[in-house]
Amino acid sequence: MASEKVSHSGRITEITPSATTVEFISESACGACHAAGLCNIAEMKKKVVVVPTSPYDNYSVGEEVNVVLRGTMGLKAVFISYMIPLLVLLAVTLTVSGLGGSDLVAGLSGIGAVALYYFVLWLLRDRFKKEYIFTIERKQTNNSIQ
Repeated sequence: MASEKVSHSGRITEITPSATTVEFISESACGACHAAGLCNIAEMKKKVVVVPTSPYDNYSVGEEVNVVLRGTMGLKAVFISYMIPLLVLLAVTLTVSGLGGSDLVAGLSGIGAVALYYFVLWLLRDRFKKEYIFTIERKQTNNSIQ
């Protein structure tokens, strides 16, 4: 089974001996819709990713590349950022409610526990930066003669 990858197309904006900065546009699901300009709901955001690269890589500023992350890392990120906080919220809210706390206290306790969870994630951000490593690949060109 081939390793799946999450890939976004971007443009190199800066190159240093140790890293390459790539800018890409992240579109919401409705960002690609033909009516997105009319309904003003579409979200398109510029994102910047700094990718560790070798000084011997032959990239140039303005070059179109693909920013790649292993698919399993994307699933892990979803689990860490969405599933665990949901479980923390439910566990704390139901526990406090089961111990006789009012709905207000249970709800605020759950929200506080999730806030604490995200604060701990923020404290561990450098560790996650080391774990979630992006790579860049040249875009494939189709130079076939017909």
